[in-house]
Amino acid sequence: MSARVVVVTGASAGIGRAIAREFGAHGWRVALLARGTDGLDAAREEIEALGSEALVIPTDVADEQQVEAAAAQVEATWGGIDVWVNDAMATIFAPALDVAPEDFRRATDVTYLGAVWGTLAALRRMQPRDRGTIVQVGSALAYRSIPLQAPYCGAKAALRGFTDALRCELAHARSRVHLTMVQLSAFNTPQFDWGRTTLRRRPRPMGKIFQPEVAARAVYWAATHRRREVWVGSPAVQAILGTKFIPGLLDWWLGRTAVEGQQTDEPLPEVRHDNLWQPVPGDHGAHGRFDAQAQGHSTQAWLTMHRGASVAIGAALLLLAAAARKRLR
Repeated sequence: MSARVVVVTGASAGIGRAIAREFGAHGWRVALLARGTDGLDAAREEIEALGSEALVIPTDVADEQQVEAAAAQVEATWGGIDVWVNDAMATIFAPALDVAPEDFRRATDVTYLGAVWGTLAALRRMQPRDRGTIVQVGSALAYRSIPLQAPYCGAKAALRGFTDALRCELAHARSRVHLTMVQLSAFNTPQFDWGRTTLRRRPRPMGKIFQPEVAARAVYWAATHRRREVWVGSPAVQAILGTKFIPGLLDWWLGRTAVEGQQTDEPLPEVRHDNLWQPVPGDHGAHGRFDAQAQGHSTQAWLTMHRGASVAIGAALLLLAAAARKRLR
């Protein structure tokens, strides 16, 4: 059998770059979509070094015609698409009133509509074959918004709504095409160096930080298992569940802590380029500048992806607790 085919948007850097490598490490053919050709070419070299094939297609996902053309090129080159991963995103670190309307629209076009166009392009090819998986790379911010990232939070929440509506349509059609959404915590990616900002200090991830490879492993797992949604990292679990039970308290707490929590003590560099409208030249890789603080493993994510082991561990702990109680009597 020929290698399976995955399309990854936002594949030139950050989590998308790590996702592309993860699929390549498992022998998949990987179509790489993003605007930055330097990062795309470097990603292709990494995948080919792993022994897999890669196809570079420079694409601005905010343009539905470019996305459709990219999907057609993948299909013409490799015959079909097994998995499509929507990862491309753009964020702005700023109070909502400080965001220019055109910038707000651009961030929404990339983060929300870019995933919509990717999903629809994939469906046009998957539905006639009645198989395939679409992975939406989401965020805990799809459930629990935070200050200073209103465009991104709104886009991720919109993507969750769109995905749920589409699930219903697929169920009505009795389609075997699978939709899954992976909700992430904070990750060490270049976005904090090239996201547009009106702040005076350098942006940073809030709270516990994970390495992009943690997300990549979870996305690969979600693409190869039929799960409706996957949460990655204990902060994502806390944010999603907290929003269900104590939303008002979280509004107050995030208002007190999340503005400072998303900024370092360092001033912005005098020369700083952002990628909202144009890609930043060069190969920026998967990691940002927080390697010293980022964790390369998530126990919560591991337990999610190893349910049998989780049950066994839980049963063993219950038995140990019962034995300890019996000895104390």
